[in-house]
Amino acid sequence: MAIGSSPDWTLLQSFAAVAKHGSLSAAARSLGASQPTLGRHIKTLEESLGAPLFTRIARGLEPTELGLELLEEAGRMEAAAARMSLIAEGRSTELRGTVRLTASVYVSHFILPQIIANIRRLEPQIEIELAPSDTTENLIFREADIALRMYRPEQLDVITRHVGNTPIGLYGARSYLDRTGRPETIEEALKLDFVGYDRSDLMLRGMRQMGLEIDRDFFSVRCDDQAAYWHLVRAGCGIGAAQRVVADKDPLLERILPDLPLPPLPIWLAAPEALRRNPRIRRVWDLLAEGLAQAGIERGARQENPSIA
Repeated sequence: MAIGSSPDWTLLQSFAAVAKHGSLSAAARSLGASQPTLGRHIKTLEESLGAPLFTRIARGLEPTELGLELLEEAGRMEAAAARMSLIAEGRSTELRGTVRLTASVYVSHFILPQIIANIRRLEPQIEIELAPSDTTENLIFREADIALRMYRPEQLDVITRHVGNTPIGLYGARSYLDRTGRPETIEEALKLDFVGYDRSDLMLRGMRQMGLEIDRDFFSVRCDDQAAYWHLVRAGCGIGAAQRVVADKDPLLERILPDLPLPPLPIWLAAPEALRRNPRIRRVWDLLAEGLAQAGIERGARQENPSIA
């Protein structure tokens, strides 16, 4: 793509936001800017290129062929800017400031609050931002400083640590089991109601790996939000799977079929390589690992990049 002079990064940033969100209003909200400002940025960029970057469609704005080409260039510039920011941030020597964490909705609701409270008690100069999400945030673009994952991160330029494994069990509300009876075999358990995921096939795949050929209709109640899912189990909607470090402490619940071999979930910490020497990131990283162990996470035999120091 031939451009007479390199566009201002601010204009490209506005353009990329509009392309990502599909409208000026949504892009403005994401950037914390006004819609007229973004409109002017797009107009200026189009005038400098001598061609339109978007076409209007029923649901908003769609990039033109030139727009798609420019979007690739904007992505490269955004990646370069993010890496420069990470390098600068990684050289910080202060044990103060903000650390942004991301973890699954379930872990964020039921495991991390007490750990974060302890971090704040020990390091009151470090502010914590928690982003509960079941999607994969991009660490390189600083969507998070530290990610807690239930799988091994494969992203480039990211350091990882296998903290351990969290054992899984099957649970039902005591009130539900009082009504239906307590199953002693998997065959008896399968006759009960189960709470499952809606669009996610995670539980289906796990049960099929155990030799249980079921489909989505097997679950009497379905919900993809992990926190809501867990409250449905607690309310007596049926049997559900959960991390034992949480469920074993819940007085409303009872574990069934304790001898059933369920594979544990691995727990990994991940952070951008460029932040490995940042003292506040390193401190929160270490306190997270300690807190997870104290919460009951079984330490894993395999450790990779055991410290970001």
